[in-house]
Parts: sequence; structure tokens; C-alpha cells
Amino acid sequence: MKIIYLHQYFNTPEMSGGVRSYDIAKHLVDKGHSVQMITTDRTPFNRGGWKVSDEDGICVHWLSLAYSNQLSYIKRLVAFFSFAISSSKKGGGLQGDVVFATSTPLTIAIPALYISWKLSIPIVFEVRDLWPDVPIAVGVIKNPIIKYLAKLLERHIYSKSKAVIALSDGMKSGVVKAGCKKDKVVVIPNFSNLELFNIKNTGKEFRANRRWLGSSPLLVYTGAFGMINGVDYLVDISEQLMLLKSDIKILLIGDGKKYNDVKRYAIQKHVLNNNLFINSSVSKSELPQLLASADLASNIVINIPEVWNNSANKFFDALASGTPVLINGGGWQADIINNHNAGIVTHGLSIEESAKRIDDFLHDKLLLKESSENAYKLSKKYFDKNDLVKKVEQILLLSINRKDVKSSKII
Repeated sequence: MKIIYLHQYFNTPEMSGGVRSYDIAKHLVDKGHSVQMITTDRTPFNRGGWKVSDEDGICVHWLSLAYSNQLSYIKRLVAFFSFAISSSKKGGGLQGDVVFATSTPLTIAIPALYISWKLSIPIVFEVRDLWPDVPIAVGVIKNPIIKYLAKLLERHIYSKSKAVIALSDGMKSGVVKAGCKKDKVVVIPNFSNLELFNIKNTGKEFRANRRWLGSSPLLVYTGAFGMINGVDYLVDISEQLMLLKSDIKILLIGDGKKYNDVKRYAIQKHVLNNNLFINSSVSKSELPQLLASADLASNIVINIPEVWNNSANKFFDALASGTPVLINGGGWQADIINNHNAGIVTHGLSIEESAKRIDDFLHDKLLLKESSENAYKLSKKYFDKNDLVKKVEQILLLSINRKDVKSSKII
């Protein structure tokens, strides 16, 4: 099977950010398939044009196109359409049996549709965020013409795709609501990489290199500092923890458009470098040591229901490491944590109530141990990477053979 794989933000494990596409592509090449990954090199100040590299058997075509979460909305749109046009030309000149496109952004649908038409091959489309619903809900997309065109593109890519992969049941509902046939949508959530996080350490090295941490309970956030993440929530929590005279420390690690805003807010609240610390992003390979030192991980979002359907990598990394998870929103991830006693959910609680709940949780050793064991069991039973990548492979093979996913049991 020859796969043309489109993902504008592909990462290897040595890079910061999610590696779902890498995990899928690596599994496919290990099974003897050919994968041509079309993506971007986002390194600042790089020169334009394409370069090709071999990443563990994956043939990766990198388009030099500087991008960061700190870009303005207009500059992001320019980057989206620049990649859409360039990747259409690149993919149209390759050979393939199927085009596998993953959003975000939704504009990835443009090269997918073009390559499918030019090469007469099927599309499998993966939905990682509900575009344009989420940008519209948070007020990023306001222009009625852009809204209309985005909705039109969304409906068109769903109708032309042989199969659609959604990362949660909520996303599947959103895809179906947008007009996609329910029978061709398959839910495959993000993965827990049990091998990566199966390390025999207790985070002692990580703590030893941070004198401010010592033996204090640690709550960590790892991920984007974007509009929908609402990381300032943890600044408010840290302020309340100080008022409670708690010994809990909070570490925020990541990058994004709101990074400096969060830092300024932490200074304003007099918590920065007191009980709250902020560092830049780390690579995927560095996460095991970090999470091994943490007592509680967090998946934080703003209080808008449209973003509760997400399937954040940080959630699955925490489970794989056996780290309980703090959820401040509603949705399916909150339900899982509540139903399996694998952390705490503060949705509906005030900041004061949430801080007290966190403080109590992190000082209950028996509850922490039970929650840690439950988190790992969850990842192993439902989110094991090795099981889920096989489902993706099955869907691609079914699409090539022109079979509907509804007629085949994806196991």
C-alpha cells in the first residue's frame, strides 16, 4: 500500500508537539507499506522550498514555511493556504493508492481533494478538531463569508472521503451533524505510548535539577498556551493555593500565542517563581522523566462546550505514565476520569473550591496511589498505541479496496 500522508504539523519524537502522525506512519512502514509524508519545516528564518528526509523509514517532504502559535490570525491563514497550494502540487506528482489527510487546519482538505482527483485514489480524512465549529465558537472566525466557505469545504471533504476518522465520540457527532454519513465515521482516539512511558525512574533526576521543587507535590501542564487552552486557570489556582498555605508547586511547560500573557498574569498575581513556574516546550522523548516527577497532570480548556470534544495528547501521555489527571471542563474526558477514579474533575466548581479539591487530593497518599494505578489501567485497556494504529491501517486498506467501513468490523 502506498500512502500519501498530509499533515501540516508533523512531528518526530525529537520535536515538541504531538506525534500521532509519526506513530501511525511508523507502524505502516514497519508493516511494509510506503508512506510519503507531506508537511512543513516550521523552523524560523529557514529558506523556502522543499527538502526530503528519511525519518525511520518514513519519506518526509518538508516545505519550509515558518509557523508558530503566536502568529496573527491573518498570517496563520496565509500559512494554511500557502501549504495547501504547495502540497497539492507536491502530492499530485507522487504515486499513491490512498491519500490520508489529517486536520487541523481544515484547509488540508484542499490538497487532499486535488490529489484524490488527479491520481484517482480514495481519501481517508482524519478530524482532530472540529473546524470550523471551534474557531467560530471562540470568535476567531466572524466573517459570514468565511464561515460559509469553511462550512462548504467541510461538507465537501466529508462527502468525498471514503472514510472519516474522528478522535472522540463528540467529534463524530459534530462530523455527522455537518452532513457526513454516520456509517463511514470511525472513532479512533489519541494514543497512549506505553513503551515510551514504561521507565524505571521516579523522577528523582528531574526534581534534583530543580531546587525549587524538592519533595513538594507537583501539578504539571504540558501543551499549547493558546486561546482555547485557558492556561491562566492554573495561575488562579496557584494564587488560591498560596492563600491556603499549600506546599503544592505548579509547573507549566509549553508555548503559544498566550505564553507571554500567562507569564504577565502570573507576575500580576505574585505567583511566578513562588509556587508557579513556567518553562518552554520539551520534546516528546523528554516527557517520561517530567511526568514521572509529577503527582497530577492537567488538561485545561476554556469553558466552551465545543472544545470539550478534543482529544489532547497530554491526556493520553499522563495516563500512560500512570499520572492522575485534572480536568476543568466537561465532556468525554471528564466522564472517563470520574467513572474510573483516575484523577479529579473541577468543572462547575469555583476557583476557591477547585484549589481546595486539588490540595486535598494531592495530600491523600492512598487516593493518589489508587488514581495512578487506575490511570495506567485506562491507557492499557482503551488507548494502547499498538492496538489503535492497527485500526488506522485497517481503514486505509478498506478504502483502497473500495469497501465501506460500515460493512467491516474494525477491531
